[in-house]
Formats: sequence, C-alpha cells, structure tokens
Amino acid sequence: MAPKSESANGIVLNFVNEQNRPLNSQNVADALQKFNLKKTAVQKALDSLCDGGQISFKEYGKQKIYLARQDQFSIPNAEELDLMKKKNTKLQEDLRIQAKANTEIETEIRLLNSNLTMDQILEKDVKLKLEVSEMEEKLEKLRQGTTLVKPEDKKNTQDKYSEKLKQWRIRKRMFKDLWGTITENSPKNLKEFKEELGFEYDEDVGVDLQSISELNRSNKKTKIY
Repeated sequence: MAPKSESANGIVLNFVNEQNRPLNSQNVADALQKFNLKKTAVQKALDSLCDGGQISFKEYGKQKIYLARQDQFSIPNAEELDLMKKKNTKLQEDLRIQAKANTEIETEIRLLNSNLTMDQILEKDVKLKLEVSEMEEKLEKLRQGTTLVKPEDKKNTQDKYSEKLKQWRIRKRMFKDLWGTITENSPKNLKEFKEELGFEYDEDVGVDLQSISELNRSNKKTKIY
C-alpha cells in the first residue's frame, strides 16, 4: 500500500521519485526542511520505504545512498528521445529570445527612469531662469561700474597676500643659507643628496616666486569691480 502523500513517508517518496538521482539522508533532510521534517524522521521514512521495496539503496562504506525504483519510469524509445531533444532545443531557443527581450525591456525601463518627469523639467526650468536672471543682474552692475568688492576688503586681502609672500621669501632664503652651510664641504652629489632627503625646490614643482610676486604687484594696480 502506497503511503499517503501528506505523511512523512509520502513526502520523502515523492521527493526521491521527483529527483530520480542518488541521494543520501542529509540531502533529503536539507531539501525537506520546508515540511518541518527532522533528519531522524527522514531517516526513519527512508528505512521504511526501503523495507517496503518502494525505493532502493546501496551502501558505500558507512553511508547509504538511496535511489528511486527505475522500473516505475517509462523508458523512451529512440524516436521519443529524438523528439525530446528537438523539443529541448526549441525551448532553449525560446528561452534565449525571451532573455534578450527581457534585457531590452530592462534597458528601456532604466532609460525611462533616468529621464526627468514633466514636473522635474518645469522645476529645473524655473531654477535655471532664476540663475540666468541673477547673472544678468550682476553683469549689468559690472557694465555700470558698480563696485562689487569693498575697497577695505580688497586691501585686507592684498595685505594678507603680501605678508604670505614676504614669509615665503624669508623661509626660502633661510633654507638656502642652511642648505649651503650643510653641503659646503659635502662630497656627495647635491642633486642626489636632495632627492635622498626628499627635498624639492619651488622650481621642481613648477612654482616661481618672482612670477607670483609680479602678479601681486599687478593686482594692486588693477581696479576690481
């Protein structure tokens, strides 16, 4: 008598027959956790099904491998196998076409999602018009000669800039004097010694103090609006 499908034996039998491949008790227990079957219950069901001749098993050392009874399955003939192969090929092609169609749809969805909605377009349009209006207003002030930078702010900035240049010159001179004292009687190649210590001159990094100083003098003569 076949076990009821909702019983532990019935659930295990249906699984073994559906898989139709070698299985051990752990394989079956892992797969049937969704039915709340513990490994001990699964093992008991497997032993019971084997005793009843509903499944078979083979022993490999201490492990048992369970198999569905093959005499319950109809074996296709050559013509049926050929038909099945053709059907499988067609299904594979249908799957490929469907996958391609899905990719195209997903690409189109991403493209649509990246586009702005009408509300977003209108909001951006208002923002850009406001920015343009502010820029035109500032440009008009410049054309009329309106001072946008206060004289005291300009002087304060130029004074700070001049002080930084002054400190730069002082430190540059101090370094040259110290470097000259250290290397005066040194037998080492000065270029290699400098690289060994990780020193870099302003010129090594494309900086020219004289050019920057001239720029500062030029700025003092320029009227800022």
